[in-house]
Amino acid sequence: MFRGLVDSFSHGVLRGWAVDVLGRGPVTLHLLADGQEIEKITCNLPRGDVSEALGLESSELGFEHMLPEFLFDDRPHRIALRFSDRSVLPLPDADGNPTLESVSFDSALLPETRSFIDGLENATLRGWVTRRPNPRAPWRGGQLLSVSVDGIDLGTYRADHFRGDVGAALKGDPACGFEIPIPGHLHDRRVHRFEILLLPEQSDQEAEPLQNSPYVTTLVDDQLAGQLVEMEGVVTELHRQITRLRREMRALLPTERPTLQHYSRWAEQNRARLLAATAQARVTRPLPEKPPLISVLCPVWKPLARDFEAAIESVRNQTYENWELILVDDGAVCPATSALIKHYAKLDSRIRPVTLKKNVGIAEATNVAIREARGEWVAFFDHDDLLVDVALETMMRAALKSGAKLLYSDEDKVDPAGRFLEPHFKPDFDHRFLMGCNYICHLVLIETKALRALGPLDSTYNGAQDHDLMLRAAEQIPHPAIHHVPEILYHWRKTENSTAATIANKDYAVQAGVDAVQAHLDRLGLKGEVSAINGVTHYRVAWQERQAPPVTVIIPFRDYPELTERCVEDFLASQTYPDFRIVLVDNFSSRPETRQLLEKLSQDPRISVLRIEEGFNYSRLNNLAVAASLTPENEDGFLLFLNNDVFVTQPDFLTCMVQEALNLPRVGAVGAKLVYPNRTIQHAGIAVGPEMIGTHVHHGLPEHAYGYVGRICLSHEVTGVTGAAMLVPRTVFREVGGFDEEQLSVAYNDVDLCLKIRAGGWRVLYCADATAEHHESLSRGTDDHPEREKRWFLESETMRERWGGHPLFERDPAYPYAFRQDRQTFYDLRNPEEL
Repeated sequence: MFRGLVDSFSHGVLRGWAVDVLGRGPVTLHLLADGQEIEKITCNLPRGDVSEALGLESSELGFEHMLPEFLFDDRPHRIALRFSDRSVLPLPDADGNPTLESVSFDSALLPETRSFIDGLENATLRGWVTRRPNPRAPWRGGQLLSVSVDGIDLGTYRADHFRGDVGAALKGDPACGFEIPIPGHLHDRRVHRFEILLLPEQSDQEAEPLQNSPYVTTLVDDQLAGQLVEMEGVVTELHRQITRLRREMRALLPTERPTLQHYSRWAEQNRARLLAATAQARVTRPLPEKPPLISVLCPVWKPLARDFEAAIESVRNQTYENWELILVDDGAVCPATSALIKHYAKLDSRIRPVTLKKNVGIAEATNVAIREARGEWVAFFDHDDLLVDVALETMMRAALKSGAKLLYSDEDKVDPAGRFLEPHFKPDFDHRFLMGCNYICHLVLIETKALRALGPLDSTYNGAQDHDLMLRAAEQIPHPAIHHVPEILYHWRKTENSTAATIANKDYAVQAGVDAVQAHLDRLGLKGEVSAINGVTHYRVAWQERQAPPVTVIIPFRDYPELTERCVEDFLASQTYPDFRIVLVDNFSSRPETRQLLEKLSQDPRISVLRIEEGFNYSRLNNLAVAASLTPENEDGFLLFLNNDVFVTQPDFLTCMVQEALNLPRVGAVGAKLVYPNRTIQHAGIAVGPEMIGTHVHHGLPEHAYGYVGRICLSHEVTGVTGAAMLVPRTVFREVGGFDEEQLSVAYNDVDLCLKIRAGGWRVLYCADATAEHHESLSRGTDDHPEREKRWFLESETMRERWGGHPLFERDPAYPYAFRQDRQTFYDLRNPEEL
């Protein structure tokens, strides 16, 4: 008489026990397939649980038997077990009930998984998982797991910790354990739900939950720790609520926000602020008893009488009294103008008339005035413009404080009705921007001996003679001695015939500007071809290749194989740059399609893959890739940090960025123009400051817009560029210490790197001629849920603590402080009292 049970039949393996109740030794089972006996199974494996339950002396009555290989032929079979007396050992049905004489057998070699979540120990979630592709293969560890808590992704982990107990029990790979550290903020005495999924190896498979998942528990190390974590959670929640309330309050406030649309009223309020600040400065920082003489140079040729009188009166009304106004009557072609000059010379002894018998043009007339100048300083002034009454005083105070040799202020325009408009708030000195346009313009105050050392204005460049002069100043005056005074001190007169009204009135000036910039490059020994942009006084410099240092392109990614493939293949197919290599930084990708893609891409000798099995840390991924890709051949080359959602199709994209870095001294980083798929601006430089940490300027404008004073279409210095497409010399990256992987793992690491670069004395440039398409955060997602918002808050505070008080951060030298950063850039204005 026989008794027995089949515990399970899965993956082609029969497990169970059988016993001869008469005690005639181990039972032999007969295995039938499709009605034919094919094998015999001896039941002699230890089963102490059964022997104890039945009160048997022997425990050797178990069996575990894999079906023979020939049955695994992808065809259906019927399986049955018989005792020697032909009685049936029942097999389990689909629900596990042992009631069937025979069962259908799926002969496909299916993968098999064993796993278990053991639980928490020392703030670590532990367990194990092992898998084999079919019942005849060995158990394998090192599996990939996706872990989430309360529905929020916690990361990807590899189960490769040593678990000797599992390896021995399954006779497989012992490197199958996992240990998942639990973030501190979860130790809050609240119930949390952990879900752990085994990621598939094949594209047609699905993620599989581990046994005991979801795992629900409360985490707390001790009472004090729990209280602290709880308090931190309260603070974080308060921060979120305060931020939300602040946004809502701003939206509801009835007060009018100043913008460029309200500039004229803003200008009047700002002038009142400037006058009050200047009066205070006379008390706290009085000028020398004998302040330097300033020679105001003004070539004159047929101005409107009322405008000319207003111009002269604006000089006479200066609070700084030690000046002389040299009026050069160019050719004396207008008797009324000549009479006005004589009248004012008699009225004010500080006004000196110079009459030229023939018209020589603005450049030569200005040269006459320079020769006549008696002052230690010279200021340039047009015959129909206006000076703010504290203009000379403000400029001289800045000159004495800074020790500069050339200073320039902000400016605006005034229309015939007396309204102020079109302010030009300028950056600190920017040589690259100056190559693209004469952004310096007015008001300029320059040391007379420095001016004379530059040589006379060149009439060859009439219409752009002042641009030529500033370019020559940039060649001869040390750049730290060129100083920006961030105050509106000069009003251009905007009339129908003025350049301020339309460049078409001086279209010859455009070509003169091209020639002036080209001559500047030639004098510096720089190889570039200058052209006007759309027929205006904005100039593009097409650098001619001097050399092509090796470039290592670093692209971090995690899965999204279609996105990564397009990024890499677009870059490879488009770029004409002769020497670049791509390092794909695989941050724990798990999809089978990704593995297939990497196998294909790795066939290209220009591509290497660096796999990093850690949680997402953008800074660390890039730092490790930089270190791993260093060779003796590329140690003086460049690094291009590129997101996998940036698609480059412009053939000279890399060439433009590299040449921009090579043709100016001490360039530490170069960023590109990035546009959304709808061809609007995603990135054209980053402005920094405590309010927003880093904000993308011109965001949302059309790709081919000029931007504020040409900033979208002109390459220029900025304080920050996005890490989505950032070129950095290896030597600079190494010197500043790379990205901060400790405190800025995700947000603001690119801004922090740029600040370190600028603080080290290098330039950061926006390259207007390198354009790519950016699907921003398409692969990483957004920060719009509590966990990421908390991280963003902490990294924001890190930036404020680290850079707060630093001049680069408090007043971005490349972004005019008069403009807000937390609203529409280059449009929303600060209230004057904030300046």
